[in-house]
Amino acid sequence: MSLLLAIPNRNIERLEAQLQAQLGVDKVQVWPNIVDVEGVDMVLGWQVPEELWSQLPNVRAVMSFGAGVDGLNLAAIPAHLPVGRIVDPELAADMAEYVLTQVLLHKTNMPRYMSQQMQQVWRPKRVRSHNRVGLLGFGQLGQAIAGRLNANGFKVMAYSNGAKTDTNEVQHFHGEQGLDAMLAQSDYLVCILPLTEQTRGIINADLLAKLPEHAVVINVGRGAHVVEEDLQAALQAQLIGGASLDVFNQEPLPAEQMFWQTPNLIVTPHCSALSRIETVVEQVVANYQRLQQGEALLHCIDRQRQY
Repeated sequence: MSLLLAIPNRNIERLEAQLQAQLGVDKVQVWPNIVDVEGVDMVLGWQVPEELWSQLPNVRAVMSFGAGVDGLNLAAIPAHLPVGRIVDPELAADMAEYVLTQVLLHKTNMPRYMSQQMQQVWRPKRVRSHNRVGLLGFGQLGQAIAGRLNANGFKVMAYSNGAKTDTNEVQHFHGEQGLDAMLAQSDYLVCILPLTEQTRGIINADLLAKLPEHAVVINVGRGAHVVEEDLQAALQAQLIGGASLDVFNQEPLPAEQMFWQTPNLIVTPHCSALSRIETVVEQVVANYQRLQQGEALLHCIDRQRQY
C-alpha cells in the first residue's frame, strides 16, 4: 500500500524526498504520475482534483496538507473516510507574535509613518490609547494569541460558537447579540476562524459597520473570510481605521489588486504561521503508520463542523 501526495501547483520535492526517506521510495506516489492507483490507501492533499477520489478504490484515509481543511473539498471525499490535519505546536506561537506585531504597528501609527517616509513628510502623532482586541475564534491559535496579547497589556475578548466562561484574561461572547456586543468594543478585530460555509464572507459591510471608526481589522484566517470589495470600500471611506491582511482570495496577490496601494493597510504574503516541513513529515508518517496498524488517526476533524 502507499501514500499519495496530491498537492497541485506547489514545489513538493523536499516533502516527497523526506517522506520517501521515512516510508520508502515504493510507499510514496505523486499525483498526477500515479503508478498504482489500487495501491493508494492514504492521500495527503491540498486543492485535490475532485475527480481523483473516484479513481482510488482502496483509499482509507485523508490528510490535509495544512492546519485547516479548506483546501480539501470535503463534499467530494467519501463520507466514511477519516480526515486529519497538521497540528504544529510552533505555529501557534508564530501566529501570536505576528498578531501582536500587527496590533502594535497600528497602535504606534507605523502605516502612517511608512507612507510619510515615501513622501518625506515629518508629522508625529501620539500612540493610540486603544487596547481592546476582539478575537473571532478561540481555538488553539486564538488561545495562544490571547496569551501573548494579555502579556503585553491588551484587554482580550473572544467570540466562539458556544458559551465559554469569562476569565481574568479573556471575556467571552457567543451568538449574534454577543458578536455585535464584542464588535462595538473592538479596537482591533482579529479573524482566526476556520473557513466553513458559515464563516465565509463574515467580514463584510454589515460587520464592518458595527466596528468603531478607529478599529483595525487583522485577518490571519483565510482570504475567503473577507469580502474584499467591502473592506476596500470601508478603508477608502475611512469607516474603519486600518487593516492588516495576511491571506487573500487569490494568492499571490495580483498586481492590479487595489490593496497594494491602499493607505493604512499592511499586506503580508501569507507568512503569519508557516509549518516546518519536518513537523508535517513527522505527523504524516505517524498517521500513515497508524493506518497500517489499524489505529485511529491523530488530529482528525469533525466532518460536520468542517474543523
